[in-house]
Amino acid sequence: MSNRSVAVAEAKGKTRTVGNFTAALAGIGLGVTLMTELHGLHVSTFTTLSSLFTFLGRVTGMVGTYGVVITLFLVARIPWLEREVGLDRTVFWHRKLAPWSLLLVGLHVVFILLGYSMTDGSTFWAETWTLLRHTRWILPGLAGFMLMLTAGVTSYKVARRRLSYETWWVIHLYTYLAVALAYAHQVTLGNAFISHPLAAKMWLALTASAVTSLIAFRWVLPIVRGLKYQLRVHAIVPEGPGVVSIWMTGNGLKRLKASGGQFFCWRFMTPELWWHAHPYSLSAPPDGKYLRITVKDLGDHSAALASIHAGTRVIAEGPYGAFTAARRHGDRVVLVAAGVGITPIRAVLEELPVYATVDVLYRARSNEEVVLKRELDVLAERPNTNVRYLVGSRKEHPMDPRTLLRLAPHIATSDVYICGPDALTEAVRHSVEVIGVPSSHIHDEAFAF
Repeated sequence: MSNRSVAVAEAKGKTRTVGNFTAALAGIGLGVTLMTELHGLHVSTFTTLSSLFTFLGRVTGMVGTYGVVITLFLVARIPWLEREVGLDRTVFWHRKLAPWSLLLVGLHVVFILLGYSMTDGSTFWAETWTLLRHTRWILPGLAGFMLMLTAGVTSYKVARRRLSYETWWVIHLYTYLAVALAYAHQVTLGNAFISHPLAAKMWLALTASAVTSLIAFRWVLPIVRGLKYQLRVHAIVPEGPGVVSIWMTGNGLKRLKASGGQFFCWRFMTPELWWHAHPYSLSAPPDGKYLRITVKDLGDHSAALASIHAGTRVIAEGPYGAFTAARRHGDRVVLVAAGVGITPIRAVLEELPVYATVDVLYRARSNEEVVLKRELDVLAERPNTNVRYLVGSRKEHPMDPRTLLRLAPHIATSDVYICGPDALTEAVRHSVEVIGVPSSHIHDEAFAF
């Protein structure tokens, strides 16, 4: 593991072509979805309040469910999309789109019940009870909405902080059931599908494509790669209090085409850990023989990793992410990390060319929490590379524009990589934007749950 040969990553920057094409494709799909519901629209739809509410219910239901399907595509980790756009962007789009989709589905429920209750001359709640008792697929549709609502509520930061990753992950598995129930509800009761069989077939193709992408790229592909690469734990190396590095080896790892700073979703095949995967960044550039992650004891899963044994089989889903040395636009780089966020930063640092001008700002609360210091000190011996350990509280080492300019005078003309808690990421991003760093030169990865 000591005689490592690491390739230098040439600067390429980030492409926008694939992202623009994907957005355009999604927009065309939205237009087709709206036309499906608007086809055959008559002026009488707007003559009464009940018919207007019913119409609004149908439109919000169609658009909201379309949005839910698009969010599934965004988290399917489709290789060509993730490779060109980066998981940080697809996760960002997912998090922005999901609440609006959920809101539209909720409005669908309210508008439809209002329209039907006005038409039948009953109260809102009486109409709800009547539909649940006498109309097929209303109860499953409501169950699907409640599952979507649960997944949405538990995705907000306040709720996520109070949930373990395992609990959050299981809750989100039910989203797939919610989509299936919503599909059955729509094609059975929706006027756009009852009167237009072709529309029903198109909706089936769209929904099936999203589900198939999830199954193919989140389950089948990792299993196939696991059999192909025969990845196993090679060694467990303590790095400090509650911190271990896990070295893994396998067959033909160069074919993974992974880069330092990227991450995999790791599934360690032990009786306790096999059933769910967790994202961890590579903490050293892959050299074709080994992959390494460095993990801090922050929960049940990360604590259990310290006790796994050499030889344990591993299934790795990835590589993911655009947090790589190749995404920079030039050879002036500032790397900012806090806590265990240094792990992908350290990997990116090693893949930068020796002629690059690099400033590493590493914040930690105490000397004991400085991870991989010996390796960082070795890398700091390269020309034009400065590693600064900012040990202490946030008040002692604020991430404001003045401090950043003092510590890294060339930051305004540099690519800035950030990895750490959300508060640090947001503070640094805001400060460097104030300094004048273009958004395309700011790199951070959103792979946390």
